[in-house]
Amino acid sequence: MDVGQILTFTARKFPQRIALICEQERKTYQEFNDRTNRLANGMLRLGLRKGEKVAVLLFNSIPLVEILFASAKIGGVFTPINFRFTAEEVFYILDHSDARFFIYGEEFSGLVEKIRSRLKKVEFYFSIGEPAPPSILNYETFLKESLSQEPDVPLSEKDECQVMYTSGTTGKPKGALLTHENLLWNLFNTILGREEKEGETSLVIGPLYHTAALNNHFLTRVALAGTSVLVRHFDPERVMEIIGKERVTIISGAPSAYHLILSLPEGRYDTRSITKCTTGASILPNETKERLAKLFPNLSGIYDVYGCTEATPSIAILKAKDSLKKKECVGPAVPFLEVRIVDDQDRDLPVGEVGEVICRGPNVMKGYYKDEEATLEALRGGWLHTGDLARMDEEGFIYIVDRKKDMIVSGGENIYPREIEEILYSHPKIEDAAIIGVPDPLWGESVRAVIVLKRGGTMTEEEVIEYCKSHLASYKKPKSVEFVESLPRNPSGKVLKTVLRERFLKRN
Repeated sequence: MDVGQILTFTARKFPQRIALICEQERKTYQEFNDRTNRLANGMLRLGLRKGEKVAVLLFNSIPLVEILFASAKIGGVFTPINFRFTAEEVFYILDHSDARFFIYGEEFSGLVEKIRSRLKKVEFYFSIGEPAPPSILNYETFLKESLSQEPDVPLSEKDECQVMYTSGTTGKPKGALLTHENLLWNLFNTILGREEKEGETSLVIGPLYHTAALNNHFLTRVALAGTSVLVRHFDPERVMEIIGKERVTIISGAPSAYHLILSLPEGRYDTRSITKCTTGASILPNETKERLAKLFPNLSGIYDVYGCTEATPSIAILKAKDSLKKKECVGPAVPFLEVRIVDDQDRDLPVGEVGEVICRGPNVMKGYYKDEEATLEALRGGWLHTGDLARMDEEGFIYIVDRKKDMIVSGGENIYPREIEEILYSHPKIEDAAIIGVPDPLWGESVRAVIVLKRGGTMTEEEVIEYCKSHLASYKKPKSVEFVESLPRNPSGKVLKTVLRERFLKRN
């Protein structure tokens, strides 16, 4: 079995079912598979060899997922690039990945021209949209000139399928090498953990260069013969309009996306079709879950997913039945994965004690591309070390406490920012919040709250500190508060605390 066969099999069973919707475009599974095969056969004609990287710089779109499956069917390695990257960052990914094929949208032609003369490894350029100069292949013309028959390339589950570059919140992004086996096992885990059904219509609002949107949301929908509605740019009003128009049944997004949706005026949109919400990147507070249940009257459940790029990405999933009962929990480990909570010497910790989450299973990456040192560090002892701190209860449910690097040590006490953030989220005037540690001459570090207020809300520093003091041990309360208009986030929705620390350290 290989990832490309997921589309092949679904297209054979449901050729006329709508597979993809993106703005005004619609493709049936037969059309989707035919176009994918044309691209795959065309790249074979150009000499693509197994293991070669196919780099992509596109917004969420139909060509992007055609490239995903075309690469998978012929042994190419799909390498999506963050469309928010600067020219220099795009250059780094293309150069580091050794991509020989590079497909990009017309929106990025100016960026590509800035770096093209330095790209010595890229041999074939494809442009989508605008008429391309002779040295660049036009995507649609290329497809028309190729055959739609299934390509015949022998593949193994151990073959590489994707290089997914990490968000790069610290240092250069690392390329997680994911095999066909990794993706297939992640698919099984996601279907079972999220209790997925055939034929659903899913709204894909997360960027498809991220493993959650690509491997959990999109691939799951293709495997179960559903319809994927691809959103090029996240806009909460547009998202709500699409839900009503396309009768979307499943929406997946980071908590920040749900908070923006909930900030819209009530009663303006038809939300009756939604039956399931899934979320990840950070904890979705119970208060937000309750508000979502009111917004979507036919909602049967919310599923919390915890994972990381290196696990393709699923590690744990909290099912709908436990969503409100297990507060701030990400659920038990997915079915085909071992998870442990360990100390700094990788020794198992007792129930309830905080330690690092490590995991082992067939969905864990092969390693980091061209980075043996980082691979050995991340996979030491045969276990993926996530860098996340958590505790586990007696039933095996996991509670993420914080990132190991974000823990604050003040006066010898360990303080976990996420615990304080959850308290802040519960305040009716607070829209978003982050907790960071800043240097303190007496305590080593002290707690600083960075707050985004809801529209029209006002608070003082003293009010924030007193609110935390009334819900937490005194040593955990913020010593200082900053009010900002928004928090910096990476593409997966996680707050960039390194950016916040650098910004506020300059003031001290």
